[in-house]
Amino acid sequence: MSEYDTFQLGRSRYDQNTFFGRFRHFLDVIDPRTLFVTERRLQESVELLHRFRQGTLPPGVTDAQLWQAQKIKQAIIHPDTGEKILMPFRMSGFIPFGTPVVIGLLLPNQTLVSTVFWQWLNQSHNACVNYCNRNASKPAAASKFVQGYLGAVTSAVSIAVGLNVLIQRASSFSPTTRLLVQRFIPFPAVASANVCNVVLMRHSELSEGISVLDDNGNVVGTSKVAARHALLETALTRVVLPMPILMLPPMIMAVLEKLPLLQRQRRLVLPVHSLVCLAAFSLALPLAISLFPQMSQISVNQLEPEIAMATDCKIVTYNKGL
Repeated sequence: MSEYDTFQLGRSRYDQNTFFGRFRHFLDVIDPRTLFVTERRLQESVELLHRFRQGTLPPGVTDAQLWQAQKIKQAIIHPDTGEKILMPFRMSGFIPFGTPVVIGLLLPNQTLVSTVFWQWLNQSHNACVNYCNRNASKPAAASKFVQGYLGAVTSAVSIAVGLNVLIQRASSFSPTTRLLVQRFIPFPAVASANVCNVVLMRHSELSEGISVLDDNGNVVGTSKVAARHALLETALTRVVLPMPILMLPPMIMAVLEKLPLLQRQRRLVLPVHSLVCLAAFSLALPLAISLFPQMSQISVNQLEPEIAMATDCKIVTYNKGL
Protein backbone atom coordinates (compact mmCIF):
# COMPACT_ATOMS: atom_id res chain seq x y z
CA MET A 1 0.00 0.00 0.00
CA SER A 2 1.57 3.30 -1.08
CA GLU A 3 -0.95 5.61 0.62
CA TYR A 4 -2.22 5.52 4.19
CA ASP A 5 -5.86 6.44 4.77
CA THR A 6 -5.74 6.63 8.58
CA PHE A 7 -4.04 9.82 9.76
CA GLN A 8 -0.72 9.44 11.59
CA LEU A 9 0.66 12.54 13.30
CA GLY A 10 4.17 13.43 12.15
CA ARG A 11 4.26 10.66 9.54
CA SER A 12 4.12 10.87 5.76
CA ARG A 13 0.88 9.92 4.06
CA TYR A 14 2.86 7.86 1.54
CA ASP A 15 5.07 4.79 1.97
CA GLN A 16 8.67 6.04 2.26
CA ASN A 17 10.09 2.61 1.45
CA THR A 18 9.18 2.96 -2.23
CA PHE A 19 10.39 5.49 -4.79
CA PHE A 20 6.84 6.28 -5.91
CA GLY A 21 5.76 6.84 -2.30
CA ARG A 22 8.65 9.23 -1.68
CA PHE A 23 7.93 10.98 -5.00
CA ARG A 24 4.30 11.60 -4.01
CA HIS A 25 5.43 12.77 -0.57
CA PHE A 26 7.83 15.35 -1.98
CA LEU A 27 5.20 16.56 -4.45
CA ASP A 28 3.27 17.54 -1.33
CA VAL A 29 6.36 19.12 0.24
CA ILE A 30 7.08 21.38 -2.77
CA ASP A 31 3.42 22.13 -3.58
CA PRO A 32 3.48 25.92 -4.30
CA ARG A 33 -0.21 26.26 -3.40
CA THR A 34 0.79 26.30 0.27
CA LEU A 35 2.47 29.66 -0.37
CA PHE A 36 -1.01 31.20 -0.60
CA VAL A 37 -2.34 29.79 2.67
CA THR A 38 -3.72 32.60 4.84
CA GLU A 39 -2.68 33.19 8.45
CA ARG A 40 -6.16 32.19 9.56
CA ARG A 41 -6.01 28.90 7.64
CA LEU A 42 -2.58 28.18 9.11
CA GLN A 43 -3.78 28.76 12.67
CA GLU A 44 -6.82 26.55 12.05
CA SER A 45 -4.52 23.77 10.84
CA VAL A 46 -2.20 24.12 13.85
CA GLU A 47 -5.19 24.08 16.22
CA LEU A 48 -6.70 21.03 14.54
CA LEU A 49 -3.47 19.08 14.93
CA HIS A 50 -3.17 20.21 18.55
CA ARG A 51 -6.69 18.97 19.30
CA PHE A 52 -5.88 15.66 17.61
CA ARG A 53 -2.84 15.31 19.85
CA GLN A 54 -4.97 16.09 22.91
CA GLY A 55 -7.72 13.71 21.83
CA THR A 56 -10.34 16.48 21.70
CA LEU A 57 -11.20 16.55 18.00
CA PRO A 58 -14.68 17.86 17.21
CA PRO A 59 -17.05 15.33 15.60
CA GLY A 60 -17.02 15.09 11.81
CA VAL A 61 -13.31 15.81 11.26
CA THR A 62 -12.01 13.48 8.54
CA ASP A 63 -8.58 11.95 8.03
CA ALA A 64 -8.30 13.89 4.78
CA GLN A 65 -8.71 17.16 6.72
CA LEU A 66 -6.02 16.10 9.19
CA TRP A 67 -3.59 15.15 6.40
CA GLN A 68 -4.20 18.54 4.75
CA ALA A 69 -3.70 20.39 8.05
CA GLN A 70 -0.39 18.60 8.60
CA LYS A 71 0.72 19.37 5.02
CA ILE A 72 0.03 23.09 5.59
CA LYS A 73 1.80 23.22 8.94
CA GLN A 74 4.87 21.32 7.73
CA ALA A 75 5.16 23.57 4.65
CA ILE A 76 5.20 26.79 6.69
CA ILE A 77 6.33 26.10 10.27
CA HIS A 78 9.86 24.95 11.12
CA PRO A 79 9.53 21.68 13.06
CA ASP A 80 12.30 22.53 15.56
CA THR A 81 11.97 26.28 16.12
CA GLY A 82 8.19 26.51 15.69
CA GLU A 83 8.66 29.72 13.68
CA LYS A 84 7.34 30.54 10.22
CA ILE A 85 9.86 30.05 7.41
CA LEU A 86 10.21 33.04 5.08
CA MET A 87 8.25 32.41 1.89
CA PRO A 88 11.17 32.48 -0.62
CA PHE A 89 13.09 29.93 1.46
CA ARG A 90 10.36 27.35 2.02
CA MET A 91 10.64 24.08 0.10
CA SER A 92 7.28 24.96 -1.47
CA GLY A 93 8.85 28.20 -2.75
CA PHE A 94 12.01 26.60 -4.11
CA ILE A 95 10.67 26.23 -7.66
CA PRO A 96 8.78 29.57 -7.98
CA PHE A 97 11.65 31.60 -6.52
CA GLY A 98 14.46 29.44 -7.91
CA THR A 99 13.29 29.32 -11.52
CA PRO A 100 14.29 32.95 -12.34
CA VAL A 101 17.79 32.12 -11.10
CA VAL A 102 17.94 29.02 -13.32
CA ILE A 103 16.80 31.11 -16.29
CA GLY A 104 19.60 33.57 -15.55
CA LEU A 105 22.19 30.81 -15.25
CA LEU A 106 21.23 29.46 -18.68
CA LEU A 107 21.06 32.75 -20.58
CA PRO A 108 23.22 32.62 -23.73
CA ASN A 109 26.18 34.94 -24.38
CA GLN A 110 27.08 35.35 -20.71
CA THR A 111 29.70 37.96 -19.81
CA LEU A 112 32.20 37.48 -16.97
CA VAL A 113 30.15 39.77 -14.73
CA SER A 114 26.83 38.05 -15.47
CA THR A 115 28.40 34.60 -14.94
CA VAL A 116 29.70 35.61 -11.51
CA PHE A 117 26.41 37.31 -10.59
CA TRP A 118 24.11 34.38 -11.44
CA GLN A 119 26.38 31.80 -9.82
CA TRP A 120 26.58 33.93 -6.68
CA LEU A 121 22.81 34.50 -6.62
CA ASN A 122 22.12 30.77 -7.10
CA GLN A 123 24.41 29.73 -4.25
CA SER A 124 23.03 32.50 -2.02
CA HIS A 125 19.48 31.28 -2.59
CA ASN A 126 20.52 27.67 -1.94
CA ALA A 127 22.32 28.69 1.26
CA CYS A 128 19.25 30.53 2.57
CA VAL A 129 16.99 27.54 1.79
CA ASN A 130 19.42 25.16 3.49
CA TYR A 131 19.71 27.37 6.57
CA CYS A 132 15.98 28.01 6.94
CA ASN A 133 15.23 24.28 6.63
CA ARG A 134 18.17 23.08 8.73
CA ASN A 135 17.96 20.61 11.59
CA ALA A 136 17.73 23.01 14.55
CA SER A 137 17.24 20.38 17.25
CA LYS A 138 20.87 20.95 18.27
CA PRO A 139 22.65 24.33 18.23
CA ALA A 140 25.12 24.72 15.39
CA ALA A 141 27.81 27.34 14.98
CA ALA A 142 26.96 30.01 12.41
CA SER A 143 30.54 29.73 11.16
CA LYS A 144 29.74 26.29 9.76
CA PHE A 145 27.01 27.73 7.51
CA VAL A 146 29.23 30.65 6.48
CA GLN A 147 32.04 28.22 5.64
CA GLY A 148 29.72 26.10 3.49
CA TYR A 149 28.33 29.18 1.74
CA LEU A 150 31.74 30.69 0.94
CA GLY A 151 33.05 27.33 -0.27
CA ALA A 152 30.06 26.81 -2.55
CA VAL A 153 30.25 30.33 -4.02
CA THR A 154 34.01 30.09 -4.55
CA SER A 155 33.87 26.69 -6.29
CA ALA A 156 30.85 27.62 -8.46
CA VAL A 157 32.30 30.94 -9.63
CA SER A 158 35.82 29.52 -10.16
CA ILE A 159 34.64 26.59 -12.28
CA ALA A 160 32.13 28.64 -14.30
CA VAL A 161 34.62 31.43 -15.04
CA GLY A 162 37.47 28.98 -15.70
CA LEU A 163 35.45 26.93 -18.19
CA ASN A 164 34.20 30.08 -19.91
CA VAL A 165 37.78 31.30 -20.37
CA LEU A 166 38.92 27.92 -21.72
CA ILE A 167 36.07 27.80 -24.22
CA GLN A 168 36.71 31.36 -25.38
CA ARG A 169 40.34 30.41 -26.04
CA ALA A 170 39.45 27.18 -27.84
CA SER A 171 40.25 28.14 -31.43
CA SER A 172 38.95 24.82 -32.78
CA PHE A 173 35.36 25.73 -31.86
CA SER A 174 33.15 27.53 -34.34
CA PRO A 175 31.07 30.43 -32.93
CA THR A 176 27.94 28.24 -33.00
CA THR A 177 29.65 25.34 -31.23
CA ARG A 178 31.20 27.70 -28.68
CA LEU A 179 27.77 29.15 -27.85
CA LEU A 180 26.26 25.68 -27.49
CA VAL A 181 29.03 24.41 -25.20
CA GLN A 182 28.85 27.54 -23.05
CA ARG A 183 25.22 26.78 -22.28
CA PHE A 184 26.26 23.60 -20.47
CA ILE A 185 28.82 25.29 -18.21
CA PRO A 186 26.38 25.98 -15.32
CA PHE A 187 25.91 22.25 -14.60
CA PRO A 188 29.50 21.31 -13.59
CA ALA A 189 29.80 24.59 -11.69
CA VAL A 190 26.57 24.12 -9.72
CA ALA A 191 27.05 20.37 -9.15
CA SER A 192 30.57 20.83 -7.78
CA ALA A 193 29.42 23.70 -5.58
CA ASN A 194 26.60 21.55 -4.19
CA VAL A 195 29.04 18.76 -3.28
CA CYS A 196 31.46 21.28 -1.79
CA ASN A 197 28.65 22.74 0.31
CA VAL A 198 27.66 19.30 1.66
CA VAL A 199 31.24 18.38 2.57
CA LEU A 200 32.00 21.71 4.27
CA MET A 201 28.69 21.84 6.15
CA ARG A 202 28.76 18.23 7.35
CA HIS A 203 32.44 17.22 7.46
CA SER A 204 32.29 16.95 11.27
CA GLU A 205 29.96 13.95 10.87
CA LEU A 206 32.82 11.98 9.30
CA SER A 207 34.90 12.30 12.47
CA GLU A 208 32.07 12.25 15.02
CA GLY A 209 29.70 9.80 13.31
CA ILE A 210 25.89 9.86 13.19
CA SER A 211 23.27 8.03 15.23
CA VAL A 212 21.99 4.66 14.01
CA LEU A 213 18.61 3.31 15.14
CA ASP A 214 17.14 -0.14 15.69
CA ASP A 215 13.71 -1.39 14.55
CA ASN A 216 12.01 0.45 17.42
CA GLY A 217 13.68 3.76 16.69
CA ASN A 218 16.08 3.52 19.62
CA VAL A 219 19.64 4.82 19.19
CA VAL A 220 22.08 1.90 19.36
CA GLY A 221 25.27 3.84 18.75
CA THR A 222 27.17 6.38 16.66
CA SER A 223 28.76 5.26 13.40
CA LYS A 224 31.35 6.93 11.17
CA VAL A 225 30.65 4.33 8.46
CA ALA A 226 26.97 5.34 8.38
CA ALA A 227 28.08 8.99 8.22
CA ARG A 228 30.13 8.26 5.07
CA HIS A 229 27.12 6.54 3.47
CA ALA A 230 24.84 9.45 4.43
CA LEU A 231 27.17 12.07 2.96
CA LEU A 232 27.69 10.04 -0.22
CA GLU A 233 23.92 9.67 -0.76
CA THR A 234 23.33 13.37 -0.08
CA ALA A 235 26.16 14.42 -2.40
CA LEU A 236 24.82 12.16 -5.17
CA THR A 237 21.36 13.70 -4.76
CA ARG A 238 22.89 17.19 -5.01
CA VAL A 239 24.66 16.19 -8.26
CA VAL A 240 21.58 14.57 -9.82
CA LEU A 241 19.27 17.47 -8.90
CA PRO A 242 20.78 20.13 -11.21
CA MET A 243 21.43 17.67 -14.05
CA PRO A 244 18.01 17.79 -15.77
CA ILE A 245 17.47 21.39 -14.69
CA LEU A 246 20.67 22.65 -16.32
CA MET A 247 21.20 20.05 -19.06
CA LEU A 248 17.74 19.58 -20.60
CA PRO A 249 16.86 23.26 -21.32
CA PRO A 250 20.00 23.93 -23.44
CA MET A 251 19.36 20.78 -25.49
CA ILE A 252 15.67 21.56 -25.94
CA MET A 253 16.30 25.22 -26.78
CA ALA A 254 18.97 24.26 -29.34
CA VAL A 255 16.18 22.46 -31.23
CA LEU A 256 13.38 24.98 -30.61
CA GLU A 257 15.46 27.98 -31.70
CA LYS A 258 15.73 26.44 -35.18
CA LEU A 259 11.94 26.50 -35.60
CA PRO A 260 10.71 29.05 -38.17
CA LEU A 261 8.47 30.73 -35.57
CA LEU A 262 11.32 31.48 -33.18
CA GLN A 263 13.57 32.42 -36.11
CA ARG A 264 11.04 35.08 -37.12
CA GLN A 265 9.91 36.13 -33.63
CA ARG A 266 13.12 36.40 -31.60
CA ARG A 267 11.23 38.11 -28.78
CA LEU A 268 9.55 34.76 -28.04
CA VAL A 269 12.86 33.03 -27.29
CA LEU A 270 13.10 34.24 -23.67
CA PRO A 271 9.47 33.32 -22.73
CA VAL A 272 9.88 29.87 -24.29
CA HIS A 273 13.25 29.47 -22.58
CA SER A 274 11.62 30.38 -19.26
CA LEU A 275 8.82 27.83 -19.69
CA VAL A 276 11.31 25.10 -20.56
CA CYS A 277 13.37 25.90 -17.44
CA LEU A 278 10.25 25.89 -15.26
CA ALA A 279 9.14 22.51 -16.60
CA ALA A 280 12.60 20.97 -16.11
CA PHE A 281 12.89 22.38 -12.58
CA SER A 282 9.41 21.17 -11.57
CA LEU A 283 10.19 17.62 -12.74
CA ALA A 284 13.77 17.38 -11.48
CA LEU A 285 13.33 18.55 -7.89
CA PRO A 286 10.93 15.83 -6.62
CA LEU A 287 12.69 13.14 -8.67
CA ALA A 288 16.13 13.93 -7.26
CA ILE A 289 15.13 14.20 -3.61
CA SER A 290 13.12 10.97 -3.93
CA LEU A 291 16.15 8.91 -4.97
CA PHE A 292 16.96 7.85 -1.41
CA PRO A 293 14.66 7.51 1.60
CA GLN A 294 15.16 10.08 4.36
CA MET A 295 15.84 7.15 6.69
CA SER A 296 18.32 4.82 4.96
CA GLN A 297 19.12 1.25 5.99
CA ILE A 298 22.48 -0.43 6.36
CA SER A 299 23.62 -3.89 7.43
CA VAL A 300 25.11 -4.10 10.93
CA ASN A 301 27.94 -6.18 9.45
CA GLN A 302 29.14 -3.10 7.55
CA LEU A 303 29.36 -0.98 10.69
CA GLU A 304 31.77 -0.77 13.60
CA PRO A 305 32.02 -3.86 15.89
CA GLU A 306 30.61 -1.97 18.86
CA ILE A 307 27.38 -1.34 16.93
CA ALA A 308 26.96 -5.08 16.27
CA MET A 309 27.52 -5.78 19.97
CA ALA A 310 24.90 -3.22 21.02
CA THR A 311 21.96 -4.66 19.06
CA ASP A 312 20.48 -7.95 17.88
CA CYS A 313 19.17 -6.31 14.71
CA LYS A 314 20.75 -7.25 11.38
CA ILE A 315 19.68 -3.98 9.76
CA VAL A 316 19.80 -0.51 11.33
CA THR A 317 18.64 2.86 9.99
CA TYR A 318 20.12 6.36 9.88
CA ASN A 319 18.93 9.82 8.85
CA LYS A 320 20.84 10.80 5.70
CA GLY A 321 19.61 14.40 5.64
CA LEU A 322 18.84 16.39 2.49
